[in-house]
Amino acid sequence: MKFRKIFLPVLIGLSPLVVSPAIAADAKAPAATHEEIDEDQTTMQQDPKIAVVQEMITAWNERQWSKIGDLFTEDGVLHSMMLDPIVGREAIRARIIGLGEGIEEITLHIHNIGRIGDVVVIERTDEFTYKGHKGKVPVVGVLEVEGDKVSVWREYYDRAELIEALGLTADFDPAA
Repeated sequence: MKFRKIFLPVLIGLSPLVVSPAIAADAKAPAATHEEIDEDQTTMQQDPKIAVVQEMITAWNERQWSKIGDLFTEDGVLHSMMLDPIVGREAIRARIIGLGEGIEEITLHIHNIGRIGDVVVIERTDEFTYKGHKGKVPVVGVLEVEGDKVSVWREYYDRAELIEALGLTADFDPAA
């Protein structure tokens, strides 16, 4: 099993983030072979914590709003860092269902995914159609996984960029 260690001092101090060479290859490294990519994807899919996050990603891509709530622990936390955190599975489910009402299509394009202990970090671009308006926004998610549930999900993105990508002219209150 081959892995590279990447250090993200701004996000995670000095803890190494282990990601696959197929995902994290630097510009000077030779391209990974199909066999290495297939082996690496299989290894990442077998990781139980990453599997939980991949299930969450699939639920978003399939617009299964209630299932997203189900994937949180009873006392789970969803925290878009520029807003107050949402605490508790039912409160998270209600928020996600409310946000999902205007989403006609959504795809979470995963660029990098890796694990640090019990934490899964995903770098992605969310591409969506919201009330007829197509948009996309880059996001970093940091998810703490306990067993087969997400206990904490922290989201980092530019709020102004999201508002523009949604086709809105002003911020909105997601709790409303």
